[in-house]
Amino acid sequence: MNPAPAPAVPRRRHGSAATRRNPLPAVVVVLSLLLAGIVAQSAIAPGSQAAAPLTVAQGIATQNGSTSAVTGFVVGQPAAESTVLRSGFTADTAIGIADSAAETNTAKILYVQVTTAYRSQFGLQSSPSLMGRKIDVTGQLTAYFSHPGLKSPSAMAFSAAPTPAPTPTPSPSPTPANYYGAAAGKTGSALEASLHQIISVQQKLSYDQVWDALKDTDQDPGNSNNVILLYTGRSQSKATNGGGVDDWNREHVWAKSHGDFGTATGPGTDVHHLRPTDVTVNSARGNKDFDLGGTQSAEAPGNYTDADSWEPRSAVKGDVARMIMYMAVRYEGGDGFADLEMNNLVNNGTAPFMGKMSVLLEWNRIDPPDAFEQRRNQRIYEQWQGNRNPFVDHPEYADAIWN
Repeated sequence: MNPAPAPAVPRRRHGSAATRRNPLPAVVVVLSLLLAGIVAQSAIAPGSQAAAPLTVAQGIATQNGSTSAVTGFVVGQPAAESTVLRSGFTADTAIGIADSAAETNTAKILYVQVTTAYRSQFGLQSSPSLMGRKIDVTGQLTAYFSHPGLKSPSAMAFSAAPTPAPTPTPSPSPTPANYYGAAAGKTGSALEASLHQIISVQQKLSYDQVWDALKDTDQDPGNSNNVILLYTGRSQSKATNGGGVDDWNREHVWAKSHGDFGTATGPGTDVHHLRPTDVTVNSARGNKDFDLGGTQSAEAPGNYTDADSWEPRSAVKGDVARMIMYMAVRYEGGDGFADLEMNNLVNNGTAPFMGKMSVLLEWNRIDPPDAFEQRRNQRIYEQWQGNRNPFVDHPEYADAIWN
């Protein structure tokens, strides 16, 4: 007999009919797994995620030996429990950071140990240009120099700068109707004489009034409590004006010994050429003429000096030139003061000359007036002296007179 045939085995299908008709349960499973992953990720201990750095004030208040990241501005080199050097740095082993780049109160400064791995980049003796830079540093929050500090850093880096908002092109500073009308169409000595007549109509200030004027004219656009210092570019509290080593004072851009006018009302108090400047940088510039070259200033990186000249940082070369040109046109010897003139020399001493004219003319061309300089000119006109610097409004006047 032939054996009975084996029963037919049904073919296996991939998935039931119900699953084929409705795939939702599978989707739910996938979504559930993803959600579980997200929940698990959110449950990770905060210390294992990149948390926002502490402020310096928070770091000072958290001296418990914990490891944290702190962000702040470099303000000097700690040298003792209550001493932070802001110039003349002696070592690369420590820096002080604060929540403000202008901070001088050691109670608000965190002392940061700089270990060997970071000294070449974050030591102030090697890199004095760090002053004012914002950094992030991670380490142990514990006393250093018997002062609130951060030791044994595991990371040091410059803070990422926020993406700046687009800056609109500033409109030219408004000038009164026909302010330069009498100068229209003129060149050479005729233009110079006409501008002299126009800008000589002004309100004169006392030397004490200059303090208040500079707090207005040189106000930091980003912080109304601060002024911007001319040569360093540092933003510093308006309240720190004075004669101390870390204060700012009144810099005569046309050196007051060049013509021997001192601080007398007139050229000695004319805000068009007076600017807030770090006290020691002001002293370093002294009464030197302006020219290219020299050794870089340790306290004002980007500025260079030699025995008889000073070269300002690039961002204010044109500003300096236009202030010198203003003085040369405004003071022509008719106010009881010397006739101030530019010349093409340096080392002018007490003679009523400032140079180097060819360099100043070039600086005027390569660094045109910016919004800060235009606002300054406008505030002097509106609030303080009632006259304007014509070379800020019309930089082309320089070549029309002296070339």
